Amino acid sequence: MNTFSMVNGRRLWIILGAALLLAVLGVGVMQVSAQANVVAVARLHDSGGNEIGQVRLILKRTMTNVRVDVSNLPPGFHGFHIHATGSCVAPDFTSAGGHYNVDGHNHPHHAADMPVLLVNGDGTATAQFKTDRFTVAELFDADGSAIIVHASPDNYANIPTRYAPAPDQTTLNTGDAGGRLACGVIETN
Repeated sequence: MNTFSMVNGRRLWIILGAALLLAVLGVGVMQVSAQANVVAVARLHDSGGNEIGQVRLILKRTMTNVRVDVSNLPPGFHGFHIHATGSCVAPDFTSAGGHYNVDGHNHPHHAADMPVLLVNGDGTATAQFKTDRFTVAELFDADGSAIIVHASPDNYANIPTRYAPAPDQTTLNTGDAGGRLACGVIETN
């Protein structure tokens, strides 16, 4: 074998080896990136302890993408919030505390106020939206956070003056979203 063939043979092996390494690293990087995007998940349970769905929180640049998929809920609109404590003790889930509200605002300006969840006639709901009101990392404070699906719609403290002079404190605190149907502690995925 001449020197030219040996050099070209080595180059070929180096090129093939590098291509194989890049292919392996490329797949590995794609898998890590896909996993790194799913930052947190809350598995929602009803008062009987049955898992009824989940909420995924994905940080992308400066926005948090929220996706909820649930089943076995009463049809209609339901308040949907992040609550200040990462605890979901059934049956009433009051262990989750009030709304996550780092800046001390009234409702509907809590960082935790999210769009109402519309549950279909078959008890299922899917929703997806983006928010810049919180980052996922902020939800992992000393006592954690939870996501609550409420029994009633959230009125966002919108009480027209023709009905009352101003929203009362309950409305300012909760949006009159009522009892708590489901709860999920926000955890790293």
